Amino acid sequence: MIQTGIFTGYFPYDLEKTAKTIRSHDFNTVQLDLHFKGMDLGLGQLTKEKCTTIRDTFRDHNLPVSCISAYTNIVHPARAERKRRNDYLKEILAHAQYLGSPYVISETGTFDTESDWVHHPKNKTEEGWEECREVIRELAQHAYDHGAMFLLETYVNNVVGSVQETLRMFAEVDHPGLGLLMDPTNYFENHNIDQMDQTLHQVFNALSDKIRIAHAKDVKRSGEDKSEKHSDIGDADAAESHTFRGVGEIELPAPGLGSLNYDLYLKRLAQKHPNIPIIIEHLTEDDVPRAKQFLDGKLRANGV
Repeated sequence: MIQTGIFTGYFPYDLEKTAKTIRSHDFNTVQLDLHFKGMDLGLGQLTKEKCTTIRDTFRDHNLPVSCISAYTNIVHPARAERKRRNDYLKEILAHAQYLGSPYVISETGTFDTESDWVHHPKNKTEEGWEECREVIRELAQHAYDHGAMFLLETYVNNVVGSVQETLRMFAEVDHPGLGLLMDPTNYFENHNIDQMDQTLHQVFNALSDKIRIAHAKDVKRSGEDKSEKHSDIGDADAAESHTFRGVGEIELPAPGLGSLNYDLYLKRLAQKHPNIPIIIEHLTEDDVPRAKQFLDGKLRANGV
């Protein structure tokens, strides 16, 4: 059966309390965010010893690590900033073997200077594509060299933002160090959100064989507010990837609070990945019980 997990970053505690709290909600796996009170895990601070401590703490609480967050803008237009970000991503890839999972995840980013999630015209140019492809090729090789796999997460406003672009990237970077994080909500825009089932079938028909890990959030029209939306998750130091809730026409709330056809999503996911971890996101800590109950109910109802 599909395994239900959650990002550790929604729990703003030290390592031990984070693991204990997540286990108290009856999760059985986590996506690891390298952010715990009292631990310096930034660029240049990762060590084998710190990583094995993190891994073993979650194992001791029956919470095996299924994947690792490394979200950043891999094509940041300022070259020095791009290098800094990607050096840290490579550092995480190199330490994945000690953290309990080979899978390290990021979206592909945008050439916008102010946000990691808004569209920029260069994102859809051949020049932008080629820059992104070379970064991904380098990350895939670096991952492979360290026994890891870089998981690309498609997002509509980024360089790789559609089914067609995802297929193209895998065709042009045909490498064992590259895989896919499946989040179907990231493929929806104003033009296709009303073709929910058709779009879900398109996504899975094209990409099922690339998937390694899945996410659980939701999608809906944003209404009058077209700005970039963030949520206060109760942690002043929280990563923007955890506070982000959508931009423009589309909002990305917690699972069960939008219009995603979860029955179809889970059925299609389970066809080729019957035991895959699915990781809950885009919520606040007080909403965790409701979101987990919703997802567990859908998994039970669909027999997956």
